[in-house]
Amino acid sequence: MARLKLTPRLVRTIASQRTTRCFSTTSHRFAGEVRIIEVGPRDGLQNEKTSISLETKLRLIKRLAQTGVRDIEAGSFVAPKWVPQMANSVDVLNHLLGHPPSAPYPITYNYLVPNLKGLQNLLKTADDVKPGTAPDLSQPTEDPEPLPTPPPSPKEREEAESAPITSTEDPNEMPSDTSGVNDPVKPASSSASGNQTEISLFTAATEAFSKANTNCSIAESLKRCKEIVALAKSRDIRVRGYVSVALGCPYEGPNVAPSRVAEVTASLLEMGVDEVSVADTTGMGTAPRTRDLLKTLSAAGIASQDLALHFHDTYGQALVNVVVGLEHGIRAFDSSVGGLGGCPYSKGATGNVATEDLVYCLHSLGATTGIDVEKMAEIGSWISTELGRENDSRAGKAVLARLRT
Repeated sequence: MARLKLTPRLVRTIASQRTTRCFSTTSHRFAGEVRIIEVGPRDGLQNEKTSISLETKLRLIKRLAQTGVRDIEAGSFVAPKWVPQMANSVDVLNHLLGHPPSAPYPITYNYLVPNLKGLQNLLKTADDVKPGTAPDLSQPTEDPEPLPTPPPSPKEREEAESAPITSTEDPNEMPSDTSGVNDPVKPASSSASGNQTEISLFTAATEAFSKANTNCSIAESLKRCKEIVALAKSRDIRVRGYVSVALGCPYEGPNVAPSRVAEVTASLLEMGVDEVSVADTTGMGTAPRTRDLLKTLSAAGIASQDLALHFHDTYGQALVNVVVGLEHGIRAFDSSVGGLGGCPYSKGATGNVATEDLVYCLHSLGATTGIDVEKMAEIGSWISTELGRENDSRAGKAVLARLRT
């Protein structure tokens, strides 16, 4: 196993750690408010085989914005020959800056940039757009008629109400408030003025995946990341980092050294990345290995508030791993409406954990997300039909079946 490289800024001596029972149904840790990063429009669509129109992408983002989600991956400034589905990300950025969709909260729209040129192209596009001047590309098409239910709009509480992450209540009982927040939301007339644009960049936890995905070593990819971060910070842009194949690699197998993941994560944080999403790109992660990884990250001095977790559901373990993350203090998770996704460089990896499944699970544990699960379920059904694929959200399908009875 590779030795963990301890960096001056992040290393902390853990003098003592409270012993807790992992996976216990009597755990008294609290979930509180959990942040969901909706990755469907980017990570979810990038692996689709059929061509996806700009209009469909914009309608997807517009509908997601109305669910209460506050973070949406909107596109990628990568060469179209590598990821053809992201070829119109410039148009997406133009539209969201010029005609931001109405939403109950300000939204952070994220764009993946693989290198310095990608960020430069994004900045040039953003600098050329003035609000209201870009063509409104989503105007010709109306959203489909929603189901005849009036789900309440979410509202962010001033202080998130603490709630246990495990529950003795009937998990099949649908709460009357599908957003996980009880109070109605304030009018959203001015929410777009608080929207932000952020970027994400990526590296990997194994050399084989790094070379397959970016045609360079981990060290070389980190050097590229440092250049991107420097330019982004000079423009006061928030940066999100991804560490791919943290719990299993299609080339090196399932046993990725947690120390390697910690080393790469620490390197990203040291160069100024604001949050690192530790990604189970292949879906090989299990509860024990997720626990060991999070313990290693903590021992390296990496704070849970600097992390998000990104699970694929290839082996049906995503929600189990989410609960492990909650028990270790993680409060940010990536997910994709309808379970959209996959990875062009990881054969066999299925979609991201479905947003509907994740939100339903979190709400059943007493967490708040601000997201209306019924609206999200409607979107999952709609986009799956648009793409001619199965809806991979079990909770979403169950919610819709209940609404239609």
